[in-house]
Amino acid sequence: MRLDKLNLNDNYRELIAQAREACFNAYAPYSGYPVGAAVLWDSGRITTGCNVENASYGLTVCAERNAVFQGAARGERKISALAVAVLNDKIPSPCGACRQVIREFCSDCDILLINSRGEIARTSLKTLLPDSFGPEFIGK
Repeated sequence: MRLDKLNLNDNYRELIAQAREACFNAYAPYSGYPVGAAVLWDSGRITTGCNVENASYGLTVCAERNAVFQGAARGERKISALAVAVLNDKIPSPCGACRQVIREFCSDCDILLINSRGEIARTSLKTLLPDSFGPEFIGK
């Protein structure tokens, strides 16, 4: 569905705009696949991140995790929604590691996936990571 055809609230529109903007800060010299992400926290704050690749591929960090970690570093603990944007025609999707990191900060949330043509897929964490393992499974 086209972005301009969706009935999105102002928070989601801002979230999408910041995810798209974050794409341009990506450091992706190896894959050539810049990704931007933005997290809307329960507090109303939005934090962003981009993918940062490394010649030692295992040290690469995804945009989604960078955006989540930025919020955690600012004291945020509850994700309301997340947007992921790319600069190509395919709809993106968070990798498994990113899905698990998102799960650490919510049991479910809206996830908006945006391509360069302004098309968007709206899904949820529960759809992307069913029967997930989270912090409530670990007794204190």
